Amino acid sequence: MNAIPQKSAQQHAKSVAELSATVRKYHDRGERFRIRHGSTNSTRQTATKGKHFVDTGSLSAILAVDTTRQTCVVEANVPMDQLVKHTLAHHGLVPLVVMEFPGITVGGGFSGTSAESSSFSYGFFDRIIVSIEMVLANGDVVHCSEDENPDLFHGAAGAMGTLGVVTLLEVQLKPARTYVQTTYHPVTSVADAAIRHFSEDEPKRTFSKPNDPWFYLHVRDTIRNHPSDISTEAIPLAEYLFRYDRGAFWAARWAFDYFKTPFNSLTRRLFDGLMHTRILYKAQDATPLSASQYIAQDIGFPFPRAEEFINYANQAFGIWPLWLCPLKPTPHPTINPFPASGHNATELLLNVGLWGPAPTKRRDKFVELNRDLEEKLTALGGGKALYAHTFYTEDEFWRIYDREWYDALRGKYGATSLPSVYDKVKGSIDANKSMRNRVLQLRPLGGAYGVLKAIRYRYGSEYRQIRREAPL
Repeated sequence: MNAIPQKSAQQHAKSVAELSATVRKYHDRGERFRIRHGSTNSTRQTATKGKHFVDTGSLSAILAVDTTRQTCVVEANVPMDQLVKHTLAHHGLVPLVVMEFPGITVGGGFSGTSAESSSFSYGFFDRIIVSIEMVLANGDVVHCSEDENPDLFHGAAGAMGTLGVVTLLEVQLKPARTYVQTTYHPVTSVADAAIRHFSEDEPKRTFSKPNDPWFYLHVRDTIRNHPSDISTEAIPLAEYLFRYDRGAFWAARWAFDYFKTPFNSLTRRLFDGLMHTRILYKAQDATPLSASQYIAQDIGFPFPRAEEFINYANQAFGIWPLWLCPLKPTPHPTINPFPASGHNATELLLNVGLWGPAPTKRRDKFVELNRDLEEKLTALGGGKALYAHTFYTEDEFWRIYDREWYDALRGKYGATSLPSVYDKVKGSIDANKSMRNRVLQLRPLGGAYGVLKAIRYRYGSEYRQIRREAPL
């Protein structure tokens, strides 16, 4: 990915016209296609493959920033760190919701399910989008907002690109401050953690340099050193927004376990160049290990059910730490995680991030564990982010989501030639049965292959350009 290019509205329109012509060609031939944008932050291996693609990788420009309305108009493939750099440096503004992984794109945040700690106020990332431009499955270009094609505007959020190709988005911004005041509250029980709503003289702390601690380790050590005290410090804004980039929250910790390498400040500094999320995703995508050895689930449900779920997750998976984040829910109908229909839609949900090694190395047991989690989640009236491992049967999936609403949208806007959202997210039970995947399951072959891919990317021209343009 290169630096954000300068592009006029006319140049953007030309790019979209070319993309529209490609989509129309597939439509006229009756051929399904998938969207390819050059990167992914998904952890799942899906059953559906494709041979026809629409490439949106060139849609990576910021077209305009309106400081009066506090919005920016941005193409779908602009990553969050470059968006933040531009709006912060040139206008003193920042998006209302900024995903912690810098490589997540604006279009991916809208079409997938994305949230961050500010989502307790603003909701999922798609809730801060004012309008979008889409290429429909027949090649038509439409604009969507609360006032124009509002059903498609809301339906496309979280629909994984199955209603059309998002090409342009208008994002809400707010004035940025220099620091974020961050307060750490020690808690002594799951119940206490689940019910607590996280809400120039402070110590300053950074998390982006090789000598800096990983954020979660810093928080852990702060609380351990002051178990009965509330601690407060100031974090520079950009450092705070992408504080989990190094270590991918804490998931990269298990790479050290995999290679039987000590996990300490010295080794973290030694391998720091490989511990950023863009690079870690390259390693993950190169091997099938995440499809059978690592749990990656983001789930949301009403706060009163949180303790029951966390106790279940501890017994079934034994994965710690957990990510707990209050979320403002999205109104029905939606593909985003949502509670059962009987829950008050104005009340906050609790997002739990369950990320870590599975307690089994067998693929069948791995699928069984994920299936059991999905059943538990449904019983508790919750939902899950669909970027993760998903093994619902089609009947189970559509008992959770509103198929009548979704199919009506697909019919109205001619999207039936695209893969459905279920087609895109369903996990393949047999994903690891190829000879290649069987070989890469062998330790340490799979991990070593992933590291080689990561090193190649880390020292390649694409990543060097990204680092030159990074905000930190």
